[in-house]
Amino acid sequence: MVVPTRELAMQVADDLRVAAVNLPTRVLTVYGGRAYEPQIEALEKGVDIVVGTPGRLLDLANRRHLDLSKVRALVLDEADKMLDLGFLPDVERIVRLTLDRQQTMLFSATMPGDVVTLARRHMRQPTHVRAEGDDEPTSAPSTEQHVFRAHQMDKIEVLARVLQARNRGLTMVFCQTKRAADQVASDLERRGFAVATVHGDLGQGQRERALRAFRSGKVDVLTATEVAARGLDVDDVTHVVNYECPDDEKTYVHRIGRTGRAGREGVAITFVDWRDMHRWKLINDALNLGMAEPEETYSTSEHLYTELDIPREVTGTLPRAMRERAGLEAEAIEDIGETGRIRTPRPSKRSKSPARRGSGQAGSGSGQVRKDGRETADGTQAAEVTRSRRRRRTRGGREVSASQPGQPDQTDQGETRRKAS
Repeated sequence: MVVPTRELAMQVADDLRVAAVNLPTRVLTVYGGRAYEPQIEALEKGVDIVVGTPGRLLDLANRRHLDLSKVRALVLDEADKMLDLGFLPDVERIVRLTLDRQQTMLFSATMPGDVVTLARRHMRQPTHVRAEGDDEPTSAPSTEQHVFRAHQMDKIEVLARVLQARNRGLTMVFCQTKRAADQVASDLERRGFAVATVHGDLGQGQRERALRAFRSGKVDVLTATEVAARGLDVDDVTHVVNYECPDDEKTYVHRIGRTGRAGREGVAITFVDWRDMHRWKLINDALNLGMAEPEETYSTSEHLYTELDIPREVTGTLPRAMRERAGLEAEAIEDIGETGRIRTPRPSKRSKSPARRGSGQAGSGSGQVRKDGRETADGTQAAEVTRSRRRRRTRGGREVSASQPGQPDQTDQGETRRKAS
């Protein structure tokens, strides 16, 4: 089974294990970011179902640990997303390596032209099955949708009040960029909310830790990029917030689809900046939402509190009495033998590495030397610990010692004798 993201691979594998709890079925999950050895060991013992991302599947096949020619059934999940992420060449290679397959299944929430072409090229007499009727709306009917035209400088204030709405459960906040997801998470954390973040720049262990904390309720707000918009099914997600306007109607539908699932009710909120109005109108027209002109909204707007059932006395900071979540720090980091890089916090521009700090001892890092004579961190005077730099003079590769003006030193005399001879 081929899926586009690591998080979806884990979820699908878990669902398959639950479905096959009474069957002797061995399910293996393979994806990048984890160590090769456990996956290779499991393949050598034998498995019945392999769920993985295209890159790791091909990598294991190239290393001759995974024989795709033995595959009898091939499943491509979220095919449109794999094409959007540029996985089409990898998917084509996987399909070609599974020559003896007896069945091919392709699942996709939308059917763009590339997906139809892929199906016609590699499937024999395919049957198209729709999971919804033609007369049903594209967006989830059980999701209450709100759109507000918010100012960029006031969005975080509006969001902080939205997160204090009555009956709010787990909430996903979608951002357009990784930097925005990090920034929103940091701002919310300073305001007292239990928050985690998921995006592609994080190490796999960090991403899995954030999702575990979110599913278990240790954090109730998850900021994320598009990596979490497809396929992830988390129970009790009551609110989804588009912190920035999505790119198109498909992205909008997938994002708000994280709530209002399996007959449950949900709330979807979208912030639209003035510069995004044209894009939002295209989304509105494509989905026939009837909200082409969102109401101008600020953190003090009365209709914000009324429509979302927010207590009027709340502020932009969560009261200490309501900070009941354990937080991300309560979730342990699992040692998964990561093969990729783990992002660490960027150092401040003012900070310097210990090796470059001017201290009494090289590499001690005991204090930064100041040229104005101020006291360093270890209590000494900078003027005392600063060493004057001696300028070295060389001639012909040899160091020349200092001499009186007009009087040649020994090296100069030696050079003169060599020239004379």
